[in-house]
Amino acid sequence: MADIAPTASATIAGIAIRPLTRGDLETVIAIDRARSGRSRRGFFTRRLTHAAQDPLGFVALAAERDGRLIGFVLARLYEEEFGTTSREATLDAIGVDPALARQHGIGRALIDHLVVALRARGVGELATQVDWMEVDLLGFFARSGFVLATRLVLSRPSGARLPAATPVARLPRADHDTDYSAADSDYSQSLAHDRLPVRSMDRADLTAIIEIDRRITGRSRAAYLARKLEEAFTESAVRMSLVAEIDGHPAGFIMARVDDGEFGHPEREAVLDTIGVDPRHGHHGVATALLSQLMINLTALRIESLRTEAHWNQFGLLSFLDRSGFAPLHRLALRRPLRN
Repeated sequence: MADIAPTASATIAGIAIRPLTRGDLETVIAIDRARSGRSRRGFFTRRLTHAAQDPLGFVALAAERDGRLIGFVLARLYEEEFGTTSREATLDAIGVDPALARQHGIGRALIDHLVVALRARGVGELATQVDWMEVDLLGFFARSGFVLATRLVLSRPSGARLPAATPVARLPRADHDTDYSAADSDYSQSLAHDRLPVRSMDRADLTAIIEIDRRITGRSRAAYLARKLEEAFTESAVRMSLVAEIDGHPAGFIMARVDDGEFGHPEREAVLDTIGVDPRHGHHGVATALLSQLMINLTALRIESLRTEAHWNQFGLLSFLDRSGFAPLHRLALRRPLRN
């Protein structure tokens, strides 16, 4: 990789750093399984496939000694994720051959090279999440320059009902959609008194979504939203992004993805990236309708939880998430500033 310069730690340890490829898949899975005791084949297959298809959106590196893969790191580049205003990357997988992990500085060499590559791409921050009980991993990240982020990691079970007084919405039946909100569902009584339609997001919604987001944030996030919409169609077999309508026009949207392996956790979960309501339609229950329909869809797909992040001082958003059943998760959000 042309934009990666060797570091002292890599040279002393005799480690060669190169791009990680789809040909490394089986070794990556084996290294990860040796550490965690579980296979994340689906996660790594998707990540390496997407990294090959979108090289500007990922940094995937391998540590090699004597021609043998002994470690790897995977990071994904984001712009304005979870409401941020900068370009950042998420480190969502790192692994080292357990036989070598404690003595050769392989993990640190991978992080050093990752930082160089990300800086070359104008990334200002590297983020990750760690279970607060993973003491060794927390220590490694602390020694690698990570600190606590100002974001809270929140989650709620998908099967739990929203508060009884909260209105929810029914997904209109369409030829290409599955109606997960059947009349005999737990939500049927609430659905009966709410008429706000919620449907799957289409590519044709992009212009309206960009405009809604601009009214909320005061700036255009067209590139970010276009990428998130495309991800919904190309990186998931399930449409997890929804639009709510008032008088036949989009009044709000929610974007989520399904993941099963991010940050080393094998459990299948959904991640809520973005939710937005047109300020002209505030206090009409749009956000709750969107979240409610998302919960119904996740329950039907047997996805047990929905995770998101919010800055500690986003009080309005935190209040809404609290009322909607979200609570702090036993994971810590970490960050490493990359700007010199």
